[in-house]
Amino acid sequence: MVGGHGLNVMEESHALYAIRHSDGSVSLYVDEAYAIEKGVDPAQLHCVEVPRQLYATGTVQQVREYVASYLEAQATGSA
Repeated sequence: MVGGHGLNVMEESHALYAIRHSDGSVSLYVDEAYAIEKGVDPAQLHCVEVPRQLYATGTVQQVREYVASYLEAQATGSA
């Protein structure tokens, strides 16, 4: 996918779609179509690659914290 790595990215990570709210919390969606169906503005939706290990064994809170940190870094330009 990114950088032409295709299968390697898919094997090492799992894409989640997220929206970051003004209070810093995040809502997670398994795919873009579902998020849009739930009323999310596609312009506010971010695709975040979550490491496969975290996705498979982490808690929902750990995944949320990872995504929130990622989105914060993107917003501040330090990703």
